[in-house]
Amino acid sequence: MARMAKLDRLLTLVKALSESTEGLTLEEMAQEIGVDRRTAERLRDLILVHFDLDETVEDRRKRFRIPGPLPSAFTQPNVAEIAALQSLAATERRTGSAQAPLLESLLAKVHAGLRREVKSRMAPDLDPLVRLQRHYLPAGPLIEHGPEMVACVQGAIMAGCCVEFDYRAERANEAKWRRVIPFGLIHGPVTYLIGKLPGRDLDPVPYRLDRMSAVRASEESGAPGDDWNLDEWMGRSFGIWREEGHDIVLRVGPESAERARRWRFHPHQSIEADGEEVVVRFHSGGLREIAEHLFTWGGEIRIEAPEELRKVMRERLRVAELAVTAPMQPNDKQNGGTDCE
Repeated sequence: MARMAKLDRLLTLVKALSESTEGLTLEEMAQEIGVDRRTAERLRDLILVHFDLDETVEDRRKRFRIPGPLPSAFTQPNVAEIAALQSLAATERRTGSAQAPLLESLLAKVHAGLRREVKSRMAPDLDPLVRLQRHYLPAGPLIEHGPEMVACVQGAIMAGCCVEFDYRAERANEAKWRRVIPFGLIHGPVTYLIGKLPGRDLDPVPYRLDRMSAVRASEESGAPGDDWNLDEWMGRSFGIWREEGHDIVLRVGPESAERARRWRFHPHQSIEADGEEVVVRFHSGGLREIAEHLFTWGGEIRIEAPEELRKVMRERLRVAELAVTAPMQPNDKQNGGTDCE
């Protein structure tokens, strides 16, 4: 196993050196494969025996890279990689994801790029890996996203222009025309276009693709600035719903403390021990989504702050009680939408 680990590090470093455009320093090489500088030096010397290794000096530091493409033996996907891609493509197809056609197209290209003898050699191993692996699919919406709609938005992003479409918001009687600057796409059970109205001092908001129609690229240019960070924007909320952020403080009881230590509530969370309990803190909007997630903890989490989250939780408890008591009345129906329109 130790020899296999060494070989894996060596091949990983070869791949990194061939993919880097600026080259890697010895420190960056060591960090890439998780070793010390001396080990990185030995591996560099070994790679130099078998590959052309370009060396440049930048700020008194040497950088190394392998120029040109690697031989096919180094770039050919293995059985596990193909099986993972095929499983993911099948899962996206079952959920109706907008990404499914793209993944299936990529999978077809990967297969087409394999030599016949390689396919024959892989087949006995690929079959059980594909047949006996699945992605878990939780309950969620059954929505089909047209690939042409996603392609249109992606084309607008690449061209740096706005997107125009007709949008029918939750419970709206008719669709309304929109023109937005595309600030990103978020894929999941539902795909969202993150769009900002041009010429308006407003934050970007999500638009559900399944509520959009007549999607087309606009003649008006529009693109997010270089300082736009989609991950940071997503991190301001617990889910998709956008609202003012709150300082969330949750206390997890002893029975679930260990589970909470290994749980991702939010990308910017902090978890601290308090006796046998743990306290989770993060800043986020999306109070309703937080409250509904807390149902899955079976009462092992108490809300310490803010009071607004307690109010939302009480309301969700009242609504949930209708599932086991009287039939739902029209006034009890809650807005089930997760976008801002």
